[in-house]
Amino acid sequence: VIEVVDARIPVSSRNPILAELTERKPRILILSKADLADPVQNKVWAERLEKEGLDVTAADCRTGKGIDRIFRALQNLQDKRDAETARKRPVRLMIVGVPNAGKSSLINRLTGKKSAQVGNRPGVTRGKQWLTLKNGMQLLDTPGILWPKFEDRQTGLDLAFCGSIKDEIMDVETLALELIKVLLKDYRKLLSARYKIDEISEDGLEAMEQIARKRGFIFSGNRIDYERTANTVLDEFRAGTIGRITLERADA
Repeated sequence: VIEVVDARIPVSSRNPILAELTERKPRILILSKADLADPVQNKVWAERLEKEGLDVTAADCRTGKGIDRIFRALQNLQDKRDAETARKRPVRLMIVGVPNAGKSSLINRLTGKKSAQVGNRPGVTRGKQWLTLKNGMQLLDTPGILWPKFEDRQTGLDLAFCGSIKDEIMDVETLALELIKVLLKDYRKLLSARYKIDEISEDGLEAMEQIARKRGFIFSGNRIDYERTANTVLDEFRAGTIGRITLERADA
C-alpha cells in the first residue's frame, strides 16, 4: 500500500480507517507536496514516522524529487516477495489518501504519463482504475476518502486549509481567519513579507483587514471585501506563494 499524506499536515491527512484496513500490508508512506512544506519539518517528520516502522519518502511531484527513492522502495518489496515465493510476478499496489493529497500527481510521475487527472481541489478522481507503472508493477488508483467524523476541530480545519474539504461547504471568511491566526503564530515573517506589511497585527481579524487594504480589496464606503481577501489568502497558502509552511509541527 502506498499511503499519500500532505506534508503540511502529516497527522490530519492520515485517514485512521485506512491505517486499520491496511495494517497487515507492507506500506510506503509518501509526504506529498513536500515542496510546499517547511523543509526542516519535512526532515523531522520523516525521521519521526520512520521510527513507527514506515518507509517514508518526501516527494515533490512538480520536480520529480523523491520519485527515484520510491521506485527503490518498491524494488525492495519486489525482491523480498521474489525471495519468499517460487512464482515470480510483479507486485500489485494500491494508492490511498485523503482528497487533494497529491495522489494523481504522484501517479503521473510513477507511470511516466498523464494517467490521472490532476486538480488543486478535492474530488478530481472519481473511480478506481488499474495502471501500469514504469517498472511494470500494477497500481490501483482509488478516490480520496475522508472518514465520517473528525475527532477534533483542528483536524477538520487543517484539512480545509489544505483543500481536502470542498470550500463550498465551508465559510471561507472564517476559514481564512483561522488560517491567518495559525500563520501569525508560526510563520508571521512569511505572512508579513508576502503582503508587504511591516507591522502586521497580532490579532487575526485586524491582520486580515490589513491584508485587504494592502491588496485594495475595499468596497465603496471603505468597507472590507472579506470574501475576496479570504479566497486570496487560502489560494496563496495552498499554492505555496506565501512560503513553505507546515501547519502540524513535529516539534510542537
